[in-house]
Amino acid sequence: MNQTIPHWLEKQFELNPNRPAIEFENGEVLTFSELRKESRQAAAGMKELGVKAGDHIALLVTNSRQAPIFIHAFSYIGAVGVMLNTRLTPTELAFQLEDAEVTSLFAEESLYQQGKEAIQTTSLTQKDFHTLEDCPRLSEESELKSTLHLEDPFTMMYTSGTTGQPKAVVHSYGNHWFSAISSALNLGLSSHDKWLLCLPVFHVGGFSILMKNVIYGMPISLFASFDEDKVNQQILHNQVTIVSVVTVMLQRLLDNLEERFYPSAFRCMLLGGGPAPKPLLEEAHDKSIPVFQTYGMTETSSQISTLSPGDAFRKVGSSGKALHTADLIVEAEKPGEVGEILVCGPMVSDGYYKHQERKSPWLRTGDLGYLDEEGFLYIVDRVKDVIISGGENVYPAEIESVLTGIRGVKEAGVAGVQDNQWGEVPAAFLVMEPEAEADVKEMYEYCTLHLAKFKIPHSFHVVKELPRNASNKILRRKLTDTLKDGE
Repeated sequence: MNQTIPHWLEKQFELNPNRPAIEFENGEVLTFSELRKESRQAAAGMKELGVKAGDHIALLVTNSRQAPIFIHAFSYIGAVGVMLNTRLTPTELAFQLEDAEVTSLFAEESLYQQGKEAIQTTSLTQKDFHTLEDCPRLSEESELKSTLHLEDPFTMMYTSGTTGQPKAVVHSYGNHWFSAISSALNLGLSSHDKWLLCLPVFHVGGFSILMKNVIYGMPISLFASFDEDKVNQQILHNQVTIVSVVTVMLQRLLDNLEERFYPSAFRCMLLGGGPAPKPLLEEAHDKSIPVFQTYGMTETSSQISTLSPGDAFRKVGSSGKALHTADLIVEAEKPGEVGEILVCGPMVSDGYYKHQERKSPWLRTGDLGYLDEEGFLYIVDRVKDVIISGGENVYPAEIESVLTGIRGVKEAGVAGVQDNQWGEVPAAFLVMEPEAEADVKEMYEYCTLHLAKFKIPHSFHVVKELPRNASNKILRRKLTDTLKDGE
């Protein structure tokens, strides 16, 4: 049975119409009543342009004022929002537009050229491409949805598999609903809470905060991007109580904070995006900053395991236990041994668009971890060879595919190397054709045309051969051995 609930923004309009919903960097504040009104007007305008229930509508948007308005507009129509990463190249965007069977693309004016280039090699035409600014705002109409069916699809967000081929994770309304509810049960919720959102809204981590905003009736501060000084000012002087960050952001906040301390009202620095260095966690502990490590992925609609407030300092380095309504096990022979992490729960997506759904309720994450004697999860490594760079997943196979398109490159392998700023960055290891020369500048320029900036290798190394196993698969973890040996 497809259970229904009142539309979450309609419910906040009923309960808290004049409560601040979103604060922006320029000081503007939208109440829940104003957010509802503008979202409904945008929805009516989208319908005028031909958008209908069930359509796959791509959104190319930054953390702008328009972002939450159009995200909620999708839900009022019943369309599925395909959230596009603004850092991708037009070629990468084009693949996702085609793969997701998008019927319309909406982009911010500042991203118009990027969107225009992306549709050139797709089935979309100029009439299917609209800027958010040009979308008509029409009077509200009764045809807009007042309820949400929890099993209906709401969003699609791309994540790459270990093959490097991006796949669209399909999230239902129920996935987002239970993710928000489980987080509140774990972290608690205060009438004074204000969540600062500086993660990209096209990522599930940032998007999930927009969901908490309308499900909890909690105000959020929406920032265009991360700026350590501005974020610290918000915590110190603007009553922000919760911030979501990745490791590199936490480090910058600590460096900027210097000798200052956060007020006692600040109660949670939610840290995700991969394992964090223990010295960094200890530094935060020394500053009495309540860092709650969390574990999650796009497939789990953000966090699925988080360290609870009572254990934040006692279990430094742990990602806690599975959230309420979720379950988590480690597939290992003995307790305490490292093994693959498996998760299940109503916040876990049923699968990927145009791919076979899972037959088991358990999702095999491919991530490695262990449970201590009290059942607390510790993450050991990420999915096979995935590189975690500044909170972004970087997939070697995708980069290798691009590198082998460069003239003179016979084989390519990519692995992560440690970086003080980003945690890890990709490094390329190349086997060249006989008599071919490695032109690093040419390689970098080629990658710039085909890869997002965060995927471009930070270094290029010519090697005689790539380490492989008996199945002829590249042993990426051994690639960096050549650096230790001085190449």
